[in-house]
Amino acid sequence: MKLNRRTLLGTAAALPVAGHRARAQANSLKIGVLNDMSGPYRDISGPTSVAAVKMAVDEFAAKGFTVDVLTADHQNKPDLGASIAAQWYDRDGVDLIIDVPTSSVALAVAGVAKQKNKLFIDSGAATSELTASACSPSLIHYTYDTYMLARSTGGATVKAGGNTWYFITADYAFGKQLQSDTSGFVTAAGGKVMGSSAYPFPGTTDFSSFLVQAQASGAKVLGFCNAGADTVNSIKQANEFGTNAKMQLAAMLMFINDVNALGLDVAKGLHLTESFYWDLNDRTRAFTKRFLPRSPTNYPNMAHAGCYSGTLHFLKAVADMGVPAAKQNGTVIAERMKAMPVNDDAFQGSIRQDGRGLFNAYLFEVKQPSESKAPWDYYKLVQTTPAAEAWRSLADGHCYYVKA
Repeated sequence: MKLNRRTLLGTAAALPVAGHRARAQANSLKIGVLNDMSGPYRDISGPTSVAAVKMAVDEFAAKGFTVDVLTADHQNKPDLGASIAAQWYDRDGVDLIIDVPTSSVALAVAGVAKQKNKLFIDSGAATSELTASACSPSLIHYTYDTYMLARSTGGATVKAGGNTWYFITADYAFGKQLQSDTSGFVTAAGGKVMGSSAYPFPGTTDFSSFLVQAQASGAKVLGFCNAGADTVNSIKQANEFGTNAKMQLAAMLMFINDVNALGLDVAKGLHLTESFYWDLNDRTRAFTKRFLPRSPTNYPNMAHAGCYSGTLHFLKAVADMGVPAAKQNGTVIAERMKAMPVNDDAFQGSIRQDGRGLFNAYLFEVKQPSESKAPWDYYKLVQTTPAAEAWRSLADGHCYYVKA
C-alpha cells in the first residue's frame, strides 16, 4: 500500500499553510493521529501509537485505495487539540482522528467531531463521559474508560478488604471522573472515602504533601487517579516516603510502560487493569512480535494496541462499504463499524450502539522481580471481567441518540 507520511508536531503553526484546502481524492483516506508526543503521556501514547496506526495500514495492504497518516502533538491543551482537529477535518480532508489521550482534550475533539459529523476513535483517553454526556453518533471509544477501571481494580481492592480510601487525583476531567467512578464502587460495597487531594495537571512533580495528607487520613487504600509520568512519580515517592508500608497502593490507571519505568522492585505487587497485555495469549504475542521492530524500546500497552485495532477495524469497514460511501460522513462509517465484529490479534469484541468498545477487562498483579523471566515479563493475570460485564450499561450512560 502506498503510505505517505507527514508529521505535524506541536502547534497550530505546524499545520498546513492557511488558505490551502486539500482536495479529497476518491480513492484516498487520511488518518490523523493526535496525541501527546512530548509530555507526561508520551510513552503511553505518542510515537508508539503512531507506529501502531501505521502498522495497521501496512498490514491491511492494498484494497483499491491509499492511506495517508498525519500526526500532531496536542500538548495536553484542549484548545490546541480542538484547533488541530478542526483544521484536519476542514482543510486537510482527514477522515478519521484517532488516539487522543488526555480526557480534557478528548472531550474538546469530540465536540469538533460531533459538530462536523466526522469520525473520531478515541483509544488513549479514559473519561467515561465520551459515551455519556459527550456521546456522538460519529464517536467510538475503543479501549478502556474510567468505569471499567474502577469496576475492575477498585472493585477487586474493596473485595479484598480495602474498604477505606484516600485519593490523589489529577485535577482535570480524567482524574475527577476516575475518582468519582471508583468512589461509587467503594461506597456501594459498604466502604468509605476518607478524603482526597487534587493536584494541578500538568506540571506537578512533587507529591510529598499529598502523601502526608493521605497517611494522616487513616485510610487503608491510597488510590492514584492519574496516569503516565504522574503515576510513576507518585508511586516512586510513595515508596520513598514509606507510604506503601502503611497503605495499600491502588494504581487506578497504569500501563505496562509505567511498570517498566518504575522497575519491579518498586512496582511489585501492584494491581492494575488493562484490556490488552502483550503476553496474554498466542494472538497478543503474535501481534507484539510483528510490532516490536517498529518500537523496539517501548512495548505496546492497551492504548497502543487499541490504535492498531481501531485503525484496522476502520479500514475493514471502508473496504466493506467502499471509499465514497465511507467518506460521506462520520456517522455512516461508524454505523458500519458497529455492525461488524472486532477480530484481530490485539482485540476481539464488538462496538455498542453508543460507541462503547466492548472487550474483556483483565486485572493483573505486577510480578515480583524473581518471577520475571524476560524483559517486559511483568504481569500475572488475577481476574478476567467478561466484556458483557466490564462496562457501564447502555441505559446508565444516557447517551442522547440511543434508544435504550
